[in-house]
Amino acid sequence: MAASRHSLWTFLSSGAAIVIAAATCGVSLSLIRSHAAELDRAVPPPAVDETSSTQRSETLILAGGCFWGIQGVFQHVRGVQQAVSGYDGGAAGTAHYQMVGTGTTGHAESVRITYDPQLITYGQLLRIYFSVATDPTQVNRQYPDTGTQYRSEIFATTPAQAKIAAAYIAQLDSAKIWDRPIATIVGRDTGFYPAEAYHQNYLAWHPDSGYIDMFDLPKIAALQKVFPAMFQSRPVLVDVARGS
Repeated sequence: MAASRHSLWTFLSSGAAIVIAAATCGVSLSLIRSHAAELDRAVPPPAVDETSSTQRSETLILAGGCFWGIQGVFQHVRGVQQAVSGYDGGAAGTAHYQMVGTGTTGHAESVRITYDPQLITYGQLLRIYFSVATDPTQVNRQYPDTGTQYRSEIFATTPAQAKIAAAYIAQLDSAKIWDRPIATIVGRDTGFYPAEAYHQNYLAWHPDSGYIDMFDLPKIAALQKVFPAMFQSRPVLVDVARGS
């Protein structure tokens, strides 16, 4: 089941184990091998972006597969003040990992990113998202993780965010950067619910996990390669007790 897949991949450490688990989960090995190579493309900046802001803190919410990797990427982005793993798209009563893992709650594993618009813009954060954080052409999945809870979605918190995101997707589709259309949805934030404490900072605290090594550390390497000026080596961590 999708809900148990994180647990399976977390405890994998050897290449052989990853190959066996991939076959068991029905994941194409060629898809895994090409994963890292697909993460180092620099998509063009958005033609439409937010105007200059006098605020020192704004928020966006992104979903694009397992929240461990999305959180890990944005914790390494200059101008990001906090990146919290959680759930968006469903009701408060179902915002729990095991329930979300059934794919029936409407939630997607998401990350709420708080950032300083004086240092980085909404559009620049979306550019990172599409360039190195997720494959926006996959429908209701990201590599080994399948189900609507792993969909690619931008949960707009304002009408302006929705407009910018929709325009950017149209721009990227027109540029035909990928050989398939972008599947990313522009939705509306209906309530973000932080995930359990053991999911926070997962990439930073479990770099030796087989899942993290195979699917998420390449995202950090790609961020540093493609956006060196936006990369910070020390991640901005969520203030929670360290998970096991």
